[in-house]
Amino acid sequence: MQKFISVDWGTSVLRIRLVDANNMQVLAEVTNCMGISPTFDLWKQSGKPEDERLSFYQKILIEEIKKLNETINFQTNNLPIIISGMASSNIGMRNLPYKECPFSTNGNDLNVEIIEATNNCKHSILLVSGARTDNDVMRGEETQLIGSIDNSEKEEQVFILPGTHSKHAQVKNSKVAGFKTYMTGEFFELLTKKSILSNSVEKVDDLSNAGTLKSFEKGIENSLHVNILNGSFQVRTNDLFKKLSKQENYCYLSGLLIGTELKELNPHTSCTIVCDEMIRKFYNAALRKLNITKVKYFEAVNAVIKGHCIFFNLYKSKLI
Repeated sequence: MQKFISVDWGTSVLRIRLVDANNMQVLAEVTNCMGISPTFDLWKQSGKPEDERLSFYQKILIEEIKKLNETINFQTNNLPIIISGMASSNIGMRNLPYKECPFSTNGNDLNVEIIEATNNCKHSILLVSGARTDNDVMRGEETQLIGSIDNSEKEEQVFILPGTHSKHAQVKNSKVAGFKTYMTGEFFELLTKKSILSNSVEKVDDLSNAGTLKSFEKGIENSLHVNILNGSFQVRTNDLFKKLSKQENYCYLSGLLIGTELKELNPHTSCTIVCDEMIRKFYNAALRKLNITKVKYFEAVNAVIKGHCIFFNLYKSKLI
């Protein structure tokens, strides 16, 4: 059994998993709010010199790995660590340059750095950088892509990675040719929590009843022909004039924004959605409404784990 520590270090969340590389099984996991952003804030507050930044981040990582050890009857001493996400950014442990598109879907040409084990950090570390185009960037999603792509599939595909900043990646002949970012999740968060529309919506987690589904589909329809600035304000008038309930309004706005994100897709496009099950339901409903029927699904967590396993197998001779 070959084990390694998988670290998905996002802006706001740190996820650490003990993984069996042979079968991609997660043996233990800890998750907390020590993402890169709060870690960077602590780093700035420490007043330490720049040449101690790496060791500062490693110390935080080691403390969290100790918590992982406490959940299982196994010590992770000396196991290699694979890290993707914002840890390779300018607020991370090392600022690595982005890999310019296109890049290979087998992960062998992404920019990485191997940080050797020391007395203070007995784990060797593989730090994975992100990717860029002329006017777009991603960090973390490149690992999900590598973990979710079937390299035997040669047909041109679009991989949709919903989130705060949704990504649409164009994949053909085992290459990620390019991608676009859509601020769907961030706009939705701002409108539902920080704008005048916040009093006109109420959160709902699914489209399980006819009213919420119909409202979501109405938002999709409106996204095709209504200016989004005007369409968004209809959330307020829907509430004022009692046209929709607050939960239905929530779904209408969700449909409007997701529809705006997806409406440029060709109906004949072969799509793979990489996300969790709850978000999948919204995107599946949107794609159906847009008559896009060639749709597959890959669980986001499994994509990260598989991506890390691919990196582990690529570089294990240098890590172990």
